[in-house]
Amino acid sequence: MNFPPITLMISMLTIWNAMTDLDRTLGFVLHDVARLLRRRFDQRARELGLTRSQWWVMSHLARSEGCKQAELADALEVEPITLARHLDRLETAGLVERRACPADRRAWRLHLTAAGREVLTQLRRLGAETREEAMAGLDAAEREQLIDRLLTVKANVLKAIAGAEAGSPPHG
Repeated sequence: MNFPPITLMISMLTIWNAMTDLDRTLGFVLHDVARLLRRRFDQRARELGLTRSQWWVMSHLARSEGCKQAELADALEVEPITLARHLDRLETAGLVERRACPADRRAWRLHLTAAGREVLTQLRRLGAETREEAMAGLDAAEREQLIDRLLTVKANVLKAIAGAEAGSPPHG
């Protein structure tokens, strides 16, 4: 029986260890947890007949009701035409309405309808249930610590991004 040379086996083991170490890197864990949370929320949101994109648009709109389509597109980091398609579907479903902007006849102001607010209430309930599933096994203090630490990480990354965009050194 032929076995691979020991150096090849060591190299393969090193690569395997590096791959499995990804399970404990911040970026990998955050990405994986976020993906799984979205997947679980999607399973729950299907009962309301909404796609991920639709509930995403509605949740952002709720934070900035009365905004222009272009402003919402910027906040969502999507192209305006992509947002327009989502809004068309949400408007047809009676969940969102476009109102003419008094200051700019070319622009539309976006608002949730009463039905849209009711659906958003249901989405929030589903979100709370999903978060509760995800946080099982953590007591209240541990949950607060987790959120606090993640907010610190978020602030650090935002500071680094702002510094890079302003041309400052990355660790400055």
